[in-house]
Order: sequence, then structure tokens, then C-alpha cells
Amino acid sequence: MPDTLPPDSVGLVTPQKMVFDEPLALDCGRTLPSYELVYETYGELNADRSNAVLICHALSGNHHAAGYHSLEDRKPGWWETCIGPGKPIDTDHFHVVCLNNLGGCHGSTGPMSINPETGKPYGPDFPIVTVRDWVRSQARLAERLGIEQWAAVIGGSLGGMQALQWAIDFPERLRHAVVIAAAPKLSAQNIGFNEVARQAIMSDPDFHDGHYYEHHTIPRRGLALARMLGHITYLSDEAMRAKFGRELREGKLSFGFDVEFQVESYLRYQGQSFVEKFDANTYLLMTKALDYFDPAADYDNDLARAVDRARAEFMIMSFTSDWRFAPSRSREIVKALVDSRKPVSYAEIEAHHGHDAFLMPIPDYLATFSAYMTRVREGRP
Repeated sequence: MPDTLPPDSVGLVTPQKMVFDEPLALDCGRTLPSYELVYETYGELNADRSNAVLICHALSGNHHAAGYHSLEDRKPGWWETCIGPGKPIDTDHFHVVCLNNLGGCHGSTGPMSINPETGKPYGPDFPIVTVRDWVRSQARLAERLGIEQWAAVIGGSLGGMQALQWAIDFPERLRHAVVIAAAPKLSAQNIGFNEVARQAIMSDPDFHDGHYYEHHTIPRRGLALARMLGHITYLSDEAMRAKFGRELREGKLSFGFDVEFQVESYLRYQGQSFVEKFDANTYLLMTKALDYFDPAADYDNDLARAVDRARAEFMIMSFTSDWRFAPSRSREIVKALVDSRKPVSYAEIEAHHGHDAFLMPIPDYLATFSAYMTRVREGRP
């Protein structure tokens, strides 16, 4: 195994933890008396602290967005494609911060954490959190880090929703919002997908009403099914056809219910591997945060009124084959920004990868992203 890392990587990184003792009031009406946030940083913060960029993760993401945790662990961060020297989010120029959101299962306070009131893991008793709750906790982290204003807040999918919420809730604390493959709120179909995924988890006999930690078990079947369903929606029909077609695993039909098609094998592998690295209670929370996101709801369902508070410049990007968060949903955001006379750029990228395209090294996407981030770096309007 080589003992060096790619030259365009941020290299070896170490997660950090910030402890917050001040209570955080949540949208659900409950309060977290204290909490911890795990985060990583890449690139140097400049003297006037003006080059900081916040990366917001999507449903199954975490704080490890770029680099490697060790030479032995050869799996890079989830957005290695876009973060690093010479990449769109260029760490030779930007100081990048990415955290694991509240309710997560990778170190930040969530269902697996100990509830100080009971001495046991929160489990299903962890409060449901919203995108606005995440943004408030991220703002507190920024204060602790001495970052008064982000050069940009950036995210894809659920991360893009956080970037939009940032621009609305803290208009003076970011100069740019980069919203990728997102939507102003979920469609009924998307809420339906999330509900089926939750039911798959909650109907697993090993779920134990969310108290499975105490039973020393995991709702493996339910969580794997939820991931399989989600994975289908993240890919396009074209991508699945190109990758698998109708190829048979053994070259012939077995006339049974075991795995026959390559796509079946792939989905089962994705589901089973996901179980080992993600928590079922966290999955339930994250899907609810998606369902509840609707910044226009507080403004008579008028998105233009909601974004009228924003002072940031916007970059909105979508992908032609993304049917989970179709380009038409991004154009809804663009229209609201235009109606509110906000500075906005929009790019619709030709891509066959589906919703997952925002994670892929698509040349047009990377070039467009890089061009915009150069504007951010140079402070050009």
C-alpha cells in the first residue's frame, strides 16, 4: 500500500469536538441542555478571518468531507471530489469547516448519546430537530471559531437546504450561498419515500420502539431496506441501466427469490454495508428534518418573501437527470430570488447520474463550481 496521499487531497485530518453548555431551544418545543458538535477543518484561516467556508452535509453525510483519517484508511471524505488544493473549494485559498449535525451518529450529540436525565442513550427520546435548529447550532459553532461571516455556506441536497436557511436566518453572516441539487420544500412523493423508509425501520422486530441499544441489537433488515429504497431514488434510470442493465449474476434464471440480477446484488450490498456505519434512529430524524423543511411557511407560503431577508449572493445548481430533486425545484428557488431582486446565478448541468451527481467528478459541474468559487475568493460581484 502506498504511504503517500494524492497531491490534490487535504491529506490527513483529525476530527475536533466543541462542547456547548448553554441550552439550545429547538423548533419542536424542547430544549437541549447541552450538546457536542464534531467537526473538521481544512486549509488555513486568514488574518482577517474572511475566507471561511461552511460545508453542510446531506442526509447520510457527516463531518468527514475531505482528506483521510489515516494512511491505512484509504477511504476519503464524502466530498473529496470538490474540496482540496486546486479543486472547486480550493483549500489553498479557503478555510473549510464541516460538522456532523445534531442528531447525527458520528460524534455529535444524537440518539446514541447519553441522556443526562436518565444515564442511558437518548434513543427515540432524542428530540426531532429541524434545518433551522441545525443552522442555529452551526451559527454557535462559528462564534466559537471566531468566524463572524462565512465567505460561503455550501451544500448539496439536504445540505443545500441548510445553505438556503442560513441566508434567510442569518443574512449578515454569509456573503454567498451555494445551493446544489436541492428544493424549497419536499414534494408529496418525496415525503412518501421517506415514510416508507421509516416504516421499514420501525416495523423491524429488532427496532424495539427505538430502544434497540438496550437490547444489544440493530434493526438491520429495516435499515437496509430503507437504504435500498433511498439509493434507488438517488440514481437515475439511465445510470442504473448503464451500470447494470438486466445482467444476471449467474448468467441464467434460477426461477426463485434469491439474488438473480446484478442490480439486486448491488442494492443488497449497499443496504447491508450502510447498516454497519449508520444509526437507525438518526436515519428517522434526518428524514423528518427533510420533510419539515419549508422556509416559506413562515411567510404566507411565499418563498420570495422568505428570501427577501437574504443579503448573500446565490449560486443554484441542478442536474438534468435528478428526479428526486428535479431542476424544476431549483428553478423555483431561482424565481423567488429573482422576484426578490437578489443576485443569483443558475446552472443546470447535463448529467446522467441522478441525484448523486453533486458528488461526482462531472467536468462541466466542476468547471462551473470552480468559476463561481473563484468569484467568491476574489470578491467579485
